[in-house]
Amino acid sequence: MLRDGASVAGLAQDLQAKGHIMLRFGSSPAEMGEMSEKDISLAKLQLLIIMSKGYLKGYPLGEFRKEAVIENAEHVAKYVKEHMAGLESKEEMDQDHVFHLRVELLAVMAKAFAEGYPMGEFRRQALEDNLNYICEAITFDSQAYDMKFMKVA
Repeated sequence: MLRDGASVAGLAQDLQAKGHIMLRFGSSPAEMGEMSEKDISLAKLQLLIIMSKGYLKGYPLGEFRKEAVIENAEHVAKYVKEHMAGLESKEEMDQDHVFHLRVELLAVMAKAFAEGYPMGEFRRQALEDNLNYICEAITFDSQAYDMKFMKVA
């Protein structure tokens, strides 16, 4: 609720009535679905990556950010362990095993720096290398020459 009990919808109607333009971003309510545990875990992994890169660049770690890093790291580590335990075949395990180990390592490293453990030169480099590996693994390569599926007759 907004000030004086006004709702967001009411505010939007007032702005439109006064000729103000309101920009809308994201999906429409009809297109939105519930987030799965996988969606939430991926979002938390992305936040963990951003906060870890910020840490490496020297951005300050206030109490709120420390708590967020720890909470996200714990969630991501738990999700990875549960996901790996749920894999049934050796082929499934081998396919994603290294990636999941790297994500779990990121969670441990991020929690450690958020809790104030010392981060020397070699640990910082290991964190950066791990971040680069994970980011490369989850980044979609949008080079046109790599998109064979877009060829049209």
